[in-house]
Amino acid sequence: MPIKKILIVDDSPTERHFLGELLTKNGFQVIALESGEEAVAKTKELLPDLILMDVVMPGMNGFQATRTISKDEATKHIPIIMCTSKNQETDMVWARRQGATEYVVKPVDPQELLTKIGKL
Repeated sequence: MPIKKILIVDDSPTERHFLGELLTKNGFQVIALESGEEAVAKTKELLPDLILMDVVMPGMNGFQATRTISKDEATKHIPIIMCTSKNQETDMVWARRQGATEYVVKPVDPQELLTKIGKL
């Protein structure tokens, strides 16, 4: 199934804007949310084709939100790319254990992100 609708979850307005612009220019429909709680609440309703999830956010962090979304029968099919400044191998392993499909380190390289999206 081709990726069309992408949910961006990041507490940084700058990151949401940067990723939103990049993806919109490349033909994707973008919905931006600013918290893990919002992501969990809205994913069932919005049913995006892909989620870009930050890790470090107030309240529910990206690992917790990813785990919740990937364990829910209604949303577990949605791929999640962690998009974070956390660049340690342990973070990447933990992200996969929580249900993440891919992992991209900030600052995001636009071509790397688009390539990973293209492979999904």
